[in-house]
This record gives sequence, C-alpha cells and structure tokens, in this order.
Amino acid sequence: MPRAAQDRVPARRPTAGSDRPARWARPAGLVLGVLADGMLADPARAHPVAAFGSLAAALERRVYTDHRLAGAVHTAVLVGAAVGIGAAGQAVAARWPLAVPRGVAETALTAAATWTVLGGASLRRHGRALGAELAAGDMAAARARLPALCGRDPAPLGPAGLAAAGVESLAENTSDAVVGPLVWGALAGVPGLLGYRAVNTLDAMIGHRDARYGRFGWAAARLDDAANLLPARLAAAVTCLCAPLVGGSPVDAFWVTRRDSPGHASPNAGLCEASFAGALGLRLGGDKRYAHGWVTRPRMGFGPPPTPADLDRAATLSAAVTAVTAALAVGITAAVEGRGRRR
Repeated sequence: MPRAAQDRVPARRPTAGSDRPARWARPAGLVLGVLADGMLADPARAHPVAAFGSLAAALERRVYTDHRLAGAVHTAVLVGAAVGIGAAGQAVAARWPLAVPRGVAETALTAAATWTVLGGASLRRHGRALGAELAAGDMAAARARLPALCGRDPAPLGPAGLAAAGVESLAENTSDAVVGPLVWGALAGVPGLLGYRAVNTLDAMIGHRDARYGRFGWAAARLDDAANLLPARLAAAVTCLCAPLVGGSPVDAFWVTRRDSPGHASPNAGLCEASFAGALGLRLGGDKRYAHGWVTRPRMGFGPPPTPADLDRAATLSAAVTAVTAALAVGITAAVEGRGRRR
C-alpha cells in the first residue's frame, strides 16, 4: 500500500473487549458462589445482608410515615443503592489492572456476591436440624430454631405444626434464597444479585399487611412480587421435574401446582408451596400465626401432613432444585452474554 494511502488509514483504536467482562466470568462466578454457599453456608458474623437490614431499619426510623409514597422512596433509595454498588463494583472489576488476567476479577466479584446473597445451605441445614430435633422430641430446641426458617410464631405449634412450618419455609425460601438470586445474577450480574437481595430483604422487613406497614411496605411488597414472577415459576417447574428424587411424581407435582397455587394470596409463594406439596406427596396450608397476626392459607396437596422425616426429604428436594437452577443459570448467562456480544 502506498505511503499516502497508509497515512489515510486511521490507527486502530483499542477494542472495547478489555472493558467488557470475559464471557466466562459471570457463569464461573455463579458456579463458584453456589459451591461456596454449599460448603460454607452463611457467614456466622458480619453478614452483609444483616448489615443491609440494619441500615434499612435505621433509615426507616428516620423517614417512616404511614403513606405509600414514603415507603416507595424508602424502597427506591435502598434498592437503588444496592444496584448502584453492584454496578460500580462490576465496572471496576471489568477494568482491573492488566497484571490480573482478564476475567479473574469479575469472576471473583461475582462469586463473592453470589455467596453473599444465597441462603440455600443454611436453609437446608436448619430444615434438617429441625427435623432431627422433632424426631428426638426436643420441642424447646425445635421452637427456638423455627425463627431461623420463617417468621411464624412457634409458641402454639406442636410437632406437626413445626414440621409443616419447616417444609413450607423450605419450599418458599428455595425460590427466594436460591432460584431468585441465581436468575437475577444470570440476567444482570452483580447488580442483579445485590438488587434482588435488597428487594427480598425489604419485603421480609416491611412487606406485611398490618397496621404499620400496610401502606409504608406496599412498594416493597409489590416490587418483590414483580422480581419473583420469573424465579417462582422456574422454581415450581424445576421442583416438579425433581420430584422423583424424593419419591414423587412430576405429573402429580404439576397437577397439584396447577390446581392449588391460584388460591394462595401471593402470586409466587403459592407456586413454590404447591409444587413442593405435590412433589413430596404432602398436604400443606391452613391457619398460620405470624407476628403481625393470623393468616389462612389454602390447602395444598393431597397427601398426609408433614412429619419430622419429611423435613429431610424437603431439604433434599431443595438441594436438587439448587443444582438444576445453577446449571440453568449458566445457560441463561451464556445466552445473555452471547447476545450482548453480537450487538
């Protein structure tokens, strides 16, 4: 090429590839985070989610008024902060110094965030421990453990009530503490992981239909419903597929889910509880006493009420759903990353 023509060719600019996450970073981080949760469970002290809850409670004390707008601002500020921190961290990791191989920083950050927001291992451990305590007749220990699984008042519950509460908590929280984070992590990376956990935590704190939070918690509850529309349906579908691992039938689980879930007040929790009831061949639902009052849940399933032994089966089912969802999250991430690169 003549020199004059060479002079007219613009110098090649550095590609944006170095600023993008490596294609394997997000799925690798999700898998490592799931493995870390399985081996280490939740941090015993200084859990970041607990710190977020303390911050949310402190902000609530300053801004609370019995109005939807106040609650919406409260929710928007906290969720926006979580998403912003995740986005900033992901951007920094994507531009980490060249001394670190490309993709390693993103993988490490995604793995740490995934481990932080997942709660599957602790959920299963508490569920199995509750079953063992009930089988041993240690009602005091069982009642003391139940608050680690759900917000139900353990005082009036006998062995059957505690077993049912544990199974129902394993069902709903498999979606909230495992499937939801993995879905949003696959779709949106670290911002999705942190944002989802912020939404779910706020719903647990203020999303009650009681005198204090009926208006203030409305935005948090509705946002949580929206964030879980896809995860809850995926969790129910995967639960049905995994039913044979606990002696159940996918057809029965699907039939119970389709028949019984519409009667639940939540558009998402009903799917999770009904699919577990069908997969385990149990009957769930009935009157429940929470800190904010009594709640009546529709009957779900066609089998007997849960026994202590069923808590171990429910934990096994939760573990199977976790493994399948982790594999699906890797596939979702690959599809999202591939589509982004083609644009």
